[in-house]
Formats: sequence, C-alpha cells, structure tokens
Amino acid sequence: MGTVVIISATPQAGSWAWAQTTALMVPVIALVGVYITFTLNQRAARRERRSKTFAEALTAVEEYLEMPYRIRRRPASPDARRELTDQASSLLARMAFHHAWLQIEASKVAEPYAALVAAARSEAGVHMSEAWQQPPIDTDSGMNLGTAYPRARSNSARATCIEAMRQNL
Repeated sequence: MGTVVIISATPQAGSWAWAQTTALMVPVIALVGVYITFTLNQRAARRERRSKTFAEALTAVEEYLEMPYRIRRRPASPDARRELTDQASSLLARMAFHHAWLQIEASKVAEPYAALVAAARSEAGVHMSEAWQQPPIDTDSGMNLGTAYPRARSNSARATCIEAMRQNL
C-alpha cells in the first residue's frame, strides 16, 4: 500500500510565515515614519524659534538706532525726557539680554551680534547726544528732519550679523 501525504494549509508549529513577517513589519515601518515626522517637526520648530530670537535681537538694535530721531522729535516736557531716557535704558538692557541669550543658544552668532551692538551704541550714542542739544520740535513741518543720521558701521555690522544668523539656521 502507498503512503498518503496530507498537505495542510496552516503552517506547522514552529515555522514562520509571510503573514507573521508582515504583521511585524507594518508596525515597525509605522513607528519609523512617526519618528521621522516627529524629528522633522522638532527641527522645524527649533529653526522657527531661533529665527524669531534672531529677529527680536535685531529689532532691539534697530530701535536703539532710531532713538536719535525720537529724541530729536520729542515734546518739550520733563515727562517726555524721562520717558525717552527710560526707553534708551530699556533698549540697552534688551540688547544685553539678547547677547546673553545668543551666547547660550547660538554662540557663533553672539560675537557678530556684540559687534553690531557696539557699532550701534557708538553711532547712536553720538547722535543721541547731538539730538539732545537741539531744541524740541514744535511744528509739523519740523518733524521731517531732512537728513538721516549716518550709520555705515552699524549697517555693515548688521550685514555681518545677519549672515552669521543665516549660517546658524
């Protein structure tokens, strides 16, 4: 008599089938996809946060460079003088804060930012002293000062700082 061979559609105990491999691979691939998405989102969020920090640091310097114009256009009152000096002090504190923050968060940007702050303080400081020596403007037509205060050093330092910031992003 012949031997009868029975072929079973189900795998034998201890053997591995493609269905089991697929059942394991799908969650692994999904987890890898989630990890990659999370990593890219975190990277984009860090870049956006850093960009905002850089913009705020540059804004503080720009506001400081605008102080001679504010002083020149001041109303003739003790309160206005006090407010302007408070604003200048606040801007100096903000620039110091941003410099410290950049030393911690983006050390390669801290030195160019410090150079920008030094140039702005040097140029705007002289212009503020000159502006305080001028009489307060009391007419609308006087608000147009006619000429801009020169700030070539600040502009050059800003360009260098912005380039460092771009490279750091």
